[in-house]
Amino acid sequence: MYNIQISGITGFIGKNLKKYLEINENNVSEVLLRNNNQDLIRLETDTIIHLAGKAHDTKKKTKLEEYYEVNTALTKKLFDAFLASNAKVFITLSSVKAVADSVDGILTEEVIPNPSTHYGKSKLLAEQYIFSKPIPNEKRVYVLRPCMVHGNENKGNLNLLYKIVSKGIPYPLGCFENKRSFLSITNLCFVIDELIHQEDIPSGIYNVADEIPLSTNRLITLMGEVLNRRSKIWFINQSVIRFIAKIGSICHLPLDTERLQKLTENYIVSSEKLLKALKKPLPISSEAGLRITIKCFADEKL
Repeated sequence: MYNIQISGITGFIGKNLKKYLEINENNVSEVLLRNNNQDLIRLETDTIIHLAGKAHDTKKKTKLEEYYEVNTALTKKLFDAFLASNAKVFITLSSVKAVADSVDGILTEEVIPNPSTHYGKSKLLAEQYIFSKPIPNEKRVYVLRPCMVHGNENKGNLNLLYKIVSKGIPYPLGCFENKRSFLSITNLCFVIDELIHQEDIPSGIYNVADEIPLSTNRLITLMGEVLNRRSKIWFINQSVIRFIAKIGSICHLPLDTERLQKLTENYIVSSEKLLKALKKPLPISSEAGLRITIKCFADEKL
């Protein structure tokens, strides 16, 4: 049995991870980041998992300094406490957005980071701080860059798409043929559990994504299949949709330029480096994971 302490344990990922780790007979408790460093250093644990963070605010209501106070400063604080403690493993969630907000081709760990948002920049600063410190031989440090994580109790763009399909509203963006990587919460929890237990996996930065990217059109079709109804996809000229999105940005409508980009852009993430290190495949496929999430939406009657 491993003693594991998690920051952000009450969030979407934290709640799912706690349940997953406890099923595998680990002793899981919470890290209280807002205590002073001395409190953290005295904690007796084998593994620290840092999930607490300030998510990207698409409504732009977050003060910019909050990103750096939470995503950068708190990560530094916890990592310093880890280095001074007897804990052997440190795992923190960064983001693919620490590298790029849009992707040409496939995003790998070799891509030079160039984030354009304060969310991404704050995550990158935390990464850089971690690997600026010498890591003792007996310790292991993993920075995970997940793409969009989905699962039970997740709230995000998937919910918006689900509401469109569940109400029988046609999806109007069929003309945009894109490919996006997704990450099932089950696969993310599996990866973290493996990193804790596989002591031969080297420290480093790892992208995390389901193996097969999907188009938004395919996602809409999957939702229809889970709901046992035919999904409706309209193929409206792209220039017309972009014009409507510009108006949406000005008038604060549900479809604005930023949301259109998120729904239609290509964002393919490679997790080949991680899979080679794990020496085993992820437990569920991209489509199977999405079906589980969509079923959760249906059960919650979103």
